[in-house]
Amino acid sequence: MRSPSTTRLPFHQPKNATRGGPIFAGRETAAQLSTVLPARPMIQLEGVTKIYTMGENEVRALNNVDLTIAEGEMVAVMGASGSGKSTMMNILGCLDAPTDGRYRLDGIDVAQRSDNELAEIRNRKIGFVFQSFNLIPRTSAVRNVELPLVYAGVRDRGVRAGRALEQVGLGDRQKHLPNELSGGQQQRVAIARALVTDPAMLLADEPTGNLDSESSLEILRLLVGLNDAGRTVVLITHEEDIAAFAKRVIRLRDGKIVSDQTQHKRMQIAQ
Repeated sequence: MRSPSTTRLPFHQPKNATRGGPIFAGRETAAQLSTVLPARPMIQLEGVTKIYTMGENEVRALNNVDLTIAEGEMVAVMGASGSGKSTMMNILGCLDAPTDGRYRLDGIDVAQRSDNELAEIRNRKIGFVFQSFNLIPRTSAVRNVELPLVYAGVRDRGVRAGRALEQVGLGDRQKHLPNELSGGQQQRVAIARALVTDPAMLLADEPTGNLDSESSLEILRLLVGLNDAGRTVVLITHEEDIAAFAKRVIRLRDGKIVSDQTQHKRMQIAQ
């Protein structure tokens, strides 16, 4: 194969739900009392279309896509080059807006927001993890993790950044520069930076693409652990062995979802 403790997200109960489930013949069973209500939607795409104009030609990168991802899911989005996978990532990450349709992120309709509003939503709601790490070269790990907090105007940046690094197992590497860290450690710094604002979801674009097999497993172990603790994770990948760790795999072709499968037995990572 190529190349964690977090705060559990709150449980949301529908207004018309009754704790414990229905009661039959005046008796409550243990199964009824343990009824699990469905998680609330974190991502909702409704009829999303994205059209790019290239000269006189129009390219329909996404074509009337409907998709719902619930809070706490770990989903892999797959597709070949030209499938619409990158466009999907850009829209989910509020880096681009759909030509038509609606996108709701954590209950917020983001489809028609201004650039400034989208920037604020990205900073508060989305933690990005990229293939190339995107760390500032001559800046310590803790300062790199602080950056989203600088943009948000947070004061206790150092404390929060330090906690995020401890969360990914780098509490003793806070003062190290990126060139003093391995590739896997640099990606963990990037994940800490993504987590430091406590976002609604992590959006990871080929997060193991620049790593060797051992470092890839470290990053996947971390992402799976974050998801097991309640964090919503969306993986953009073209690798089947990476998607095997997700709970659900969505496949795109020609701008449409052609497969949406739940993986009841996702791949496990030996500790």
